[in-house]
Amino acid sequence: MTGQDAPFLRTLCSLRWLAVAGQAATILVATSVLGLELSPLPLWAGVAALALFNLYVQLRVHDADTAPVTAFGHILVDVTVLTWMVAWSGGVANPFGSLFLILIALAALALPLRWTLAVAAACLIGYAVSGIFGLPLPAGYFTAMQMHQWGVVCNFLLSATVVLVFATRLAMALRRREHELSLLRERFVRNEGIVALATHAASVAHELNTPLATMTLLADDIADQTESPELRDDVDTLRELLVQCRERVLALARPASGQLRGRDSVTLPQVLEQWRLVRPTITLKRNDDAPLQLPLDPGIGHLLMVLLNNAADAGEQAERPQVDLTLRIEGSDLIGEVRDYGRGFDAREAVLPGTLFNSGKTQGMGVGLALSHATIERLDGELWMRPANGAGTRVGFRLPLASSENPA
Repeated sequence: MTGQDAPFLRTLCSLRWLAVAGQAATILVATSVLGLELSPLPLWAGVAALALFNLYVQLRVHDADTAPVTAFGHILVDVTVLTWMVAWSGGVANPFGSLFLILIALAALALPLRWTLAVAAACLIGYAVSGIFGLPLPAGYFTAMQMHQWGVVCNFLLSATVVLVFATRLAMALRRREHELSLLRERFVRNEGIVALATHAASVAHELNTPLATMTLLADDIADQTESPELRDDVDTLRELLVQCRERVLALARPASGQLRGRDSVTLPQVLEQWRLVRPTITLKRNDDAPLQLPLDPGIGHLLMVLLNNAADAGEQAERPQVDLTLRIEGSDLIGEVRDYGRGFDAREAVLPGTLFNSGKTQGMGVGLALSHATIERLDGELWMRPANGAGTRVGFRLPLASSENPA
């Protein structure tokens, strides 16, 4: 037992307070209402011992050892007190002797198998001791059969309450923990893929650096030798694209060179200028009050490029090459939204890998999607997708400004 020990110990504490209250009420009812001649001193001593132990545990439950032996020790105290109480109030004739089963059930929910077997053995020994050395149930105002029947009814109601409330609480805690573990496994698998992709990208970047430099020199030579203005403009555009490719390649090589820290931030105009150079046929509209000079994490710049490219692809397929970009600051958050004019998306397919953020259903490798998720997760943000009015899709995000201005 590891991270679930504290909830289990707190559950035991709550159950123990219920036991203290129930035992005290049972003693009062048995001696006052039923007229049983029980020994009050040993019984009240057992109630006081259980209450004092529970008070001590509750004060130190946050500092408790997380080993299963700790929980076993707590249950062993409960078994000892229950054995004492049953032995002084009728032994095996006491219908509340079946409460030993509740302790076994709780142990089975939270403890490893060998410790559960140890709890079961302790309960069997306790029940046997209370039966062998227990005092017989004294006569009262009712017959022994009547008292036994009413005791069975009360015991059933108490057991049902304990199983319904406390066992359900433990089961919910276990399911919640399993869900958290599944999320961690999913994040680990995704991060493994991203690390492998980054390593491969850095390797390819080193190989592409030399041919890109050669292509840049050739473009310069062509520009110097041509006399056609149209061809010169095309070569200038080609050279700008080659420069941008070289910058991207050098950025990919930085993680392998140990230069990941200290990376420069980017601004919105820089991101949009690079995107317009790659997608010159797409009409881009943005809000006039966008925070143009706000320094952004390079990951946010990549996220914007991915969303804009997906929106452009969707619009081109629908023959409406237009993209709307909205950026604003609300409190301490950066809110952004990219709207395309594609054919929209089917809500039943929006959660499928590869279709989210891609309403045009373009054929891609899914790398942008994975990196977008990683960026949003790393910066503690949110990402959502909604249908736009008319045709198209709106993809929005929220990112804390503190995270984007000071990337880890």
